[in-house]
Order: sequence, then C-alpha cells, then structure tokens
Amino acid sequence: MKYHMRLAQNPFMKIKKGSKIIEARIFDEKRQLINIGDFIEFAQSDDSTKTILTKVKALYRYKTFDELFSNFPISYFGGNSKKELLDEIHQFYSIKEERKMGIIGIKFEIVNKKSIQ
Repeated sequence: MKYHMRLAQNPFMKIKKGSKIIEARIFDEKRQLINIGDFIEFAQSDDSTKTILTKVKALYRYKTFDELFSNFPISYFGGNSKKELLDEIHQFYSIKEERKMGIIGIKFEIVNKKSIQ
C-alpha cells in the first residue's frame, strides 16, 4: 500500500538530507492502516511537486511523543533536543489529541532518491 503525507519544508529537507529517519504522528485512523513494508510518499506542503518515496521499516507505538523521543536518538527525528522536537510537534497536535489517540513513530528508508527535486 502507498500512503501520502505532507511535511513542512524543514522536516522535508531533513529527510532529503538523510538526517531524519523516523516520522512522529498521532495514531489516527490513517496511521492505523500503515504496515511495515508499505510506502509513504512525503510531499513538501508548500510545493507538492517535491516528493520523497520511502518504505516503512518499523512502527513504534507510544502513549506520548515524549516517550517516543526518549527511546531513540534525537537525531533520528532530525532534531537537536527533545524540547525542540516537543515544541515543534505540539504546533501540529495538541496534548489532548496525543493522550486520546496515542502516537506512532514511523521508521523509513528512502526508496527513490531521483524523486527528490
């Protein structure tokens, strides 16, 4: 299965450079469908012609983003500190959403570097 996700320019560029290998998201209905071996095409939100095709290598379920970020090197998420990552993720997801649905870390590898523009 192939899924599509949008990313702001900064996290998109971190994936492009290879400095981000885990995407953190709320475990909503869309993310509940993702399985290891599926493909995710990330598109830059301000320019959807810029895409990166990735393959899901692992899925990590946690109750909170804090727990996820505490169990892996911060660099896997393209960050410099856990506080920075939490501040960034909470711009998109509320703590209430996080606690209600839980979260998922999606570890991926780039499949198609030529799709990166």
